[in-house]
Amino acid sequence: MERSGTTRARRLLPVLSLLLAATLWGLIWYPLRLLEGHGLGGLWSALVIYAAASLPGAVLLWRGRGQLRRRPAGLLALALAAGWCNVSFILAILDGTVVRVLLLFYLSPLWATLLGWVMLREPLTRNSGVVLVLAMAGVVVMSWHPQLHHPWPQETADWLAVSSGFTFAYANVLVRKFSDIGIPVKTAVTWLGVAGVAALWLWFGRIGVPAVSGPWVWAAAVGLGWFAIVLMTVSVQYGVTYMPVQRSAVILLFELVVGAVSSQILTAEVVSVREWVGGVLIAASAYFAARAQQVHPQ
Repeated sequence: MERSGTTRARRLLPVLSLLLAATLWGLIWYPLRLLEGHGLGGLWSALVIYAAASLPGAVLLWRGRGQLRRRPAGLLALALAAGWCNVSFILAILDGTVVRVLLLFYLSPLWATLLGWVMLREPLTRNSGVVLVLAMAGVVVMSWHPQLHHPWPQETADWLAVSSGFTFAYANVLVRKFSDIGIPVKTAVTWLGVAGVAALWLWFGRIGVPAVSGPWVWAAAVGLGWFAIVLMTVSVQYGVTYMPVQRSAVILLFELVVGAVSSQILTAEVVSVREWVGGVLIAASAYFAARAQQVHPQ
């Protein structure tokens, strides 16, 4: 009986870990907008927040330095994917409508299904076809522009959200594929990747140091990195390491609920009926992605 309870707890921990991460990610837009309101733009926020997280990450990398030699190219790919995912998400959530950005980001179950099939040999079923159709239908409904008559994302924030969702799925597939690399090392690589991509973006964009409201703004960004980002990243890494890709992608959809509720309470943003309908189709595609995994478990 005790062993059964322990097994059940081990199965539950990845789920709880992902729910915690989804809740925090669904709320992270608010402190980011507060920082932007005090002069710290998205790229600088990303650099400071993840550079702060990378300080304890450097210790983790040093302790696991032997693992870096096992998959140098793969870990570099993970760093770049995680870097683009997080930086583009931050920019999208600051410039776009919270719910719309989250919905487009959460096309990730579609990408996870395809990438899991290509990279992890996870089987495709009829449900996978349903996932594709529903997800694409959701994008068409959400993004249809009556004047321009095109069914693809309309603004820069939309494209950033879609690309963020794709690289998020790709990074999660890599995390799961590199089962011989410890979670601490993969986590540290992720943090360094985000800081690196943000730094490169700032460098090539020739974006200077911003004039913020006071030193406390920098301190707040550092605190966000040390506490929120560390907890969120570790939670995601743990959850996706011990769970099939499609299932973890679906559980993380809880971020949509948190983001939708918090944005309605804390902002004056209005989500159109068309966007809600598209969102329902995208959420339905995630459900079928989960069913596909349940029929053919790992």
